[in-house]
Amino acid sequence: MTTTPFDGPKLCDASGMFEIHRMLRKSFDEAPGLVDGVREGDTAHARVVATQLHLISNALHAHHEGEDTRLWDKLEQRAPACALHVGRMKAQHAEMLVHLEAADRALPAWRASASTADAKPLRDALGNVAAALARHFPDEEVTIVPAIEHVVTQPEVEWFARHGRQATPKGQAWNMLGAILAAQPDGGAAWLRKHMPGPAGLIWRFVGAPRYARFRAALEGRQKA
Repeated sequence: MTTTPFDGPKLCDASGMFEIHRMLRKSFDEAPGLVDGVREGDTAHARVVATQLHLISNALHAHHEGEDTRLWDKLEQRAPACALHVGRMKAQHAEMLVHLEAADRALPAWRASASTADAKPLRDALGNVAAALARHFPDEEVTIVPAIEHVVTQPEVEWFARHGRQATPKGQAWNMLGAILAAQPDGGAAWLRKHMPGPAGLIWRFVGAPRYARFRAALEGRQKA
């Protein structure tokens, strides 16, 4: 993987790409283990894990749909030297979509039964998504993010953040925020200072964080949701 050099000032801050990538990688890396942690027939626990799997599937679909519809054409037009990289990104997205859709198809049966038989296709598909992300995200961060910062404007980048937020299922905003924070190297402290300063950060501390902690406990089978 090689980067394409760019001259001139940066037009935007694309660090949000790294933040979301960390969340998605951490979430899909742990996903097969969450499925394995549900006892045979424990449909109550399976429903909690299924909520998490639906959440991260939606997030990944939205992340890649946004790039497919609003990023690749811009890069090819504004940074023609990135064309080969963009072509590779499209191919990686297509490969990953096969595995993600397989997980989506397998989820309802396992959610309803919590059976070992229904768990296998789900767990296998989730593992395939995680492996694909491990290849795709580092490549994108090295070859695409530098181009974004030099040819995409800040308002254009902010559209991707809004698109991701709008894809979050109703009632899952705190769980998504908690997952983003937990995936950051410092536990999310810098993210909160940047994106939720002052009173907004206090709302997370006293409302969002306790709710997310309860959800994680239920997700890991430590207590009821």
